Amino acid sequence: MEIGVYTFAEYPPGFAPGDPRGAAQRLRELVEEAVLADQVGLDAFGVGEHHRPDYVVSAPAVVLAALAARTERIRLASAVTVLSSDDPVRVFQDFATLDLLSGGRAELMAGRGSFIESFPLFGYDLQDYDSLFSENLELLLKLRDDERVTWSGRHRAPLTGQGVYPRPLQDPLPVWIAVGGTPQSAVRAGTLGLPMAVAIIGGQPERFAGLVELYRESARRAGHDPARLGVSINSHAFVANDARTAADVFFPSYAETMSRIGRERGWPPFTRAQFDAAREPRGALLVGGPQEVIDKILFQHEIFGHTRFMAQMTVGPMPHREVLRAIELLGTVVAPAVRAEVARRTSSAEAASP
Repeated sequence: MEIGVYTFAEYPPGFAPGDPRGAAQRLRELVEEAVLADQVGLDAFGVGEHHRPDYVVSAPAVVLAALAARTERIRLASAVTVLSSDDPVRVFQDFATLDLLSGGRAELMAGRGSFIESFPLFGYDLQDYDSLFSENLELLLKLRDDERVTWSGRHRAPLTGQGVYPRPLQDPLPVWIAVGGTPQSAVRAGTLGLPMAVAIIGGQPERFAGLVELYRESARRAGHDPARLGVSINSHAFVANDARTAADVFFPSYAETMSRIGRERGWPPFTRAQFDAAREPRGALLVGGPQEVIDKILFQHEIFGHTRFMAQMTVGPMPHREVLRAIELLGTVVAPAVRAEVARRTSSAEAASP
């Protein structure tokens, strides 16, 4: 199994959202996190896209290009690219360029996003939310497959055979579909034969089992081999030397962020009781010492048989030193144990099959 980290690049402690000094510091910290993740052997590093004052990355491809210059082997992904409100031609060009700069390590995770600020910002109608994503994804995949494309749709000027450059090193450039729990999104990803990333940030992971099975069944029906398609589970996670330290470090910024976003959506404040319940073995939060996190990743693997786990370790303004320690533990303790056990399970299953 691949193990990685992703971040939405929230403002650091001590800075008001929108303060350029805080944005500059957070971007420097983000580079340090990616470099460390690369050094400790993690497989992927993802950067999200937001258009709000409390996040510092609105152009993930630019940030990932900076990370490409400082890392050697780790794969570099958006998490996510808000494809509904972007131009597929420009998105393809950005990530093809990133692929060239990184020596073939770019990945594009396409999603519809969890916020809506990008729609009025770029002049799109929120009522076209679904059709924009479907149409833009269709065009993006055509651009990935062919140098010259003839295409027309509702929301963008047609292409009449123009060439789109540069072309990436990877053929094809990896495109993941990010889903939050919508069956239609899982069916789309499976039908297209694209890898799927599932965000599990609340409730019990078991409730997503049907979504992953629907994805694999849709792939089978469309003639794709599900065994060749990646599934990533993306979750809020944090690792410290022991469970109490992990909880005490992670909770304050996590609760503040969840409560603040919750107020925007009419939810009640997030409590420590909810947090501790989500940290239980069957909960969605992977926050604890190394063994607790190992056990929860492996528990989820029993449910999903997924090929990648991505940890969002900064939810709100987190102390940078503790985040670096969490990445170190994830790479040096958690990941080797998880990989070894998944490999053992796979070997045992293959030996038992007729």
